[in-house]
Amino acid sequence: MAKAMTEDSLAEAIAYELRREILRGNLPPGAPIKERDNAERQGVSRTPMREAIRILAKEGLVQLRPLRSPVVADPSLSEIIDQIRVLHALELLSGELACEKASDDEIARIGSLKDRIENIYGEADTLDVFELDMQFHSAIVAASHNAALAETHGAYMARLWRARYLSARRRLSRDRVLRQHKAIHAALARRDANAIKAEIAAHLGAMIANIEDHFREAGNDERG
Repeated sequence: MAKAMTEDSLAEAIAYELRREILRGNLPPGAPIKERDNAERQGVSRTPMREAIRILAKEGLVQLRPLRSPVVADPSLSEIIDQIRVLHALELLSGELACEKASDDEIARIGSLKDRIENIYGEADTLDVFELDMQFHSAIVAASHNAALAETHGAYMARLWRARYLSARRRLSRDRVLRQHKAIHAALARRDANAIKAEIAAHLGAMIANIEDHFREAGNDERG
C-alpha cells in the first residue's frame, strides 16, 4: 500500500481488495475475517483494516459479531430475492427518469460503457467485466438526476454486489447480457421510458433466475 495514502483512502483500498476476495470466493460465505492476520498479510496496521471491515459491513458483505471475528455474510435466497425486488423498482424508476432528464453526453457515456463491456467480454477477467457492468447500471441511475434515488440504489447495489457477481459469472448469461445492455441503451437514446423499463425488467428477472440456479446447485453440491 502506498505510504502517501491517507488513512481513509487506505481503508478504501483495503476494502476494495477484500471485496474482490469475497466475490471470487477466496473468502466464502461464513468465513471469518481475522483483523490481525489480514492486516499483517497486507502490511498495514489494524486501524485501516478495522475501518475497511466496517465499510464492507455497511455494504452487507460482512457481518460484525461482538467480541468475535467478523464473518463474510451468508444471506438466504429469500433475503436476496427481497433485495433484488427493491433494486428492481429502483432501476425501473431510474430508467424512466433518465429518459426524461439525461443529457446527450450522459447517454453517450452510457453507450461507451456498453461498448467497452462488449469489447472485453470473454477476454478480460470476469471480475473486471463485472465492475464495468455495475458502472453501466450506476451511470443510468446517475442520469436520473435524483439524489435520493441514487443514494438508495447505491446502498442496495452494495448489498447485492456478490449476488450480482454470481449471476454475471454464469457463462450462459453472456449473449443475453450484451443483447440487453444494447437494448437498454437504445431505449434510453430514443428516450422511450416504456421500452427501457421493459428491458430493465427482463435484465433483472434473468438475474433472479441465475441466483436461484446458483442456490439450487450449491444445495445439490452440499447433499452430493
